[in-house]
Amino acid sequence: MAIFKGAGVAIVTPFHEDGSINYEKFEQLVDEQIAGGTDAIIVCGTTGEASTLTHEEHLDLIRFCVEKVNGRVPVVAGTGSNCTKTAVYLSTEAEKYGADGLLLVTPYYNKATQKGLFEHFKKIADSVELPIILYNVPSRTGCNLQPKTVVKLCTEVSNIVGIKEASGNIGQVVKLMALAGNKLDLYSGNDDQIVPLLSLGGKGVISVLSNVAPRQVHDICQKYFDGDVEGSRKEQLQAIELCDALFCEVNPIPVKAALNLMGKEVGPTHMPLSEMEPQNLETLKTAMKNYGIL
Repeated sequence: MAIFKGAGVAIVTPFHEDGSINYEKFEQLVDEQIAGGTDAIIVCGTTGEASTLTHEEHLDLIRFCVEKVNGRVPVVAGTGSNCTKTAVYLSTEAEKYGADGLLLVTPYYNKATQKGLFEHFKKIADSVELPIILYNVPSRTGCNLQPKTVVKLCTEVSNIVGIKEASGNIGQVVKLMALAGNKLDLYSGNDDQIVPLLSLGGKGVISVLSNVAPRQVHDICQKYFDGDVEGSRKEQLQAIELCDALFCEVNPIPVKAALNLMGKEVGPTHMPLSEMEPQNLETLKTAMKNYGIL
């Protein structure tokens, strides 16, 4: 059984102006997401700026998220690292806190071989009993997890059950699903490709867009599952301008700006991320107005 089916939000981490985590605001965001129909909370991912949290902040936020969600929807904790030992540590701690699953990004910067990637993920998976979703995002990591490697992992490692595919390469995803059959749960890692990946057997999306439009992203998935493919397609196409605007600068700069424009007061990003360029902020405002959320 899949960890979740539908729209999982890659939730932002709100900060105070001094850079500390705003836990009160995070709890509000979680409640709003669940009320808006979001099917899972993915905490401490790329959008949550996990790479600039200390290990203590990272783990405390996972613990806090699990407590506040309190079983209403699954919580998937981002515990990947470019250091296998660190990923094992974060993963075993997240399991103790009661996370429902783990999201493991490919090790960035190291540029591991496919053999190294297999051994990295197997080592982490063997340290826990939780189900694991791999996360392939070559544009950010400099590392592409190849279909044969994914299939070997999900075949030989029982708790590796899914993949968040954010390569943007539909051909690669087609090959992956042809090789994997029913052994793998596929999630879109790109908001502009939800319907295409659902058509390949996808279970849903791990979404940035859900931060600002939870009901709409849930509906894209649910309509597809209900057989209303045309309705799902229409919702997907209506969101494309906003999807583009949310990635006109590196994620999560635009989505945090969007939430602040909506009055959510999620604060700044952590350096080295910066404030949006004025022209890009205007592009974002226009897209949000056209989509009806501003």
